[in-house]
Amino acid sequence: MISNPAQLRPIALANWLFFVAAMVIVMVAVGGITRLTESGLSITEWKPITGAIPPLSDAAWQAEFDLYKATGEYKNVTGPAGMDLAAFKFIYFWEWFHRLWGRLIGLAFALPLAWFWVRKAIPQGYKLRLVALLALGGLQGVFGWFMVKSGLNETMTDVSHFMLSLHFLTAMLTLGALVWVALDLRQFARGNKRMAHWTVTASWVGAVLCIQLLLAAWVAGLNAGLASDSWPLMQGRFIPEYDSSRGLLYAMTHDPYLIHWMHRWWAWVAVAALIVMARKVRPLERKASVAIHSAFGTQIVLGIATVMTGVSLWIAVSHQVVGALLVAAFVWAAHLLGRRV
Repeated sequence: MISNPAQLRPIALANWLFFVAAMVIVMVAVGGITRLTESGLSITEWKPITGAIPPLSDAAWQAEFDLYKATGEYKNVTGPAGMDLAAFKFIYFWEWFHRLWGRLIGLAFALPLAWFWVRKAIPQGYKLRLVALLALGGLQGVFGWFMVKSGLNETMTDVSHFMLSLHFLTAMLTLGALVWVALDLRQFARGNKRMAHWTVTASWVGAVLCIQLLLAAWVAGLNAGLASDSWPLMQGRFIPEYDSSRGLLYAMTHDPYLIHWMHRWWAWVAVAALIVMARKVRPLERKASVAIHSAFGTQIVLGIATVMTGVSLWIAVSHQVVGALLVAAFVWAAHLLGRRV
């Protein structure tokens, strides 16, 4: 059924999606803190509803701590380091808050969606897209649990870096999709009901950027940021020593020194690709071009600072947040190019 044009609220819908996108960027920051404080394995169970309430008694806290003590991370790392209940409460907070913020994002999306739907305020062609965004957010939660589960055994001291990259890339996909649909709705409000198309430029620049994001997730998952505290050389060499005993492909997907090196230098390939996109989009919207240049310029500075400070918490988190902003700027530019098709 086609909604009555008088009831359509495209600007309200767009602003709502931008708000949810901002919440996703905050989630990226919280996720970064959770990872950098080694908090991700502190909650060993997935309780989508009751898990929103933290332990409220000494006995409940001790029960959670006992569950954590069964993990390989505690037995091999934090336990021998002398972790007590107070230290456990600190890491528990960040994982709990990370999951709580995910629940809040779900509510911030699902409840307004239901309201707009009932009010028949959603333009034709957008209902399926909004439902798909809701499903993508739910899938992100599922991937997050499987990521945590990959580290919950007596031998693992961290989650799988492959699962972490799946979780992170899904978050970036969700962020990009939210921005894209919001931009389409803004154009709808201006009288342009034609949705933007994905272009060839967006495809190849997006692929280059996706590789860099994948490498970033592997760096985080393998603690590879600690592989070097110098730039541009590593270990006084351009290409560091790495374990090649299982072949180059295995090293490229598992060795922290080589992955750190790839992330460090693939960044310049990404910069070149983004400059090409920025030049294409500049005649259409100068602000989008400026946003791309500002984001990748800041990102480079923060990346180098992260390395040279030995992965300082707040610099590393800022590096991750600006990466999310760079994704948003890329989607903005891709959308501008897609309006011409």
